[in-house]
Amino acid sequence: MLKENIKQIRKAKGISQEELAIKLNVVRQTISKWEQGLSVPDSEMLVKLSEVFETPVSTLLGENISESKEDDLKTLSEKLERINLQLLQRKNTRRKIIHWLLISLCVIIIIIFITLFLLKSLYLDWDYSNPENAVLGVAFHSFEWLFIRIAPIIFIILIVGIILTRKKI
Repeated sequence: MLKENIKQIRKAKGISQEELAIKLNVVRQTISKWEQGLSVPDSEMLVKLSEVFETPVSTLLGENISESKEDDLKTLSEKLERINLQLLQRKNTRRKIIHWLLISLCVIIIIIFITLFLLKSLYLDWDYSNPENAVLGVAFHSFEWLFIRIAPIIFIILIVGIILTRKKI
């Protein structure tokens, strides 16, 4: 436990074995032996280690070393929670946009139906001997014929989409 804690804290602090050895007035091989578990520092050296690492001796001996992992997990879970909230907000925004787009399309279909009903196919009274009127009349008639047959199906699909995208309570 001690060997892993010394190595882990040294690396976390960004200190090389050589630098640590200089600070403790020992040779680099001594630090290497401690980290390999081939020897252990005496009580005076443990106190010096804790001062250099700015860490309690109890942490070096392994009492509270797992707290940093718990903190890391806590931080990670908080980040994941934020990401999930952002994804949920995007999903809700996308759902609202689609919902209002479907409502707008329904309104457009209703307006076109009302317009066609009020105009009562005025193009049928045109003089079709004029080629321009003939082409334009056929285009209007084709649009009206297709719209009257296809729009109700599209309208029903849009209503189903509106129901499916409404906000659930």
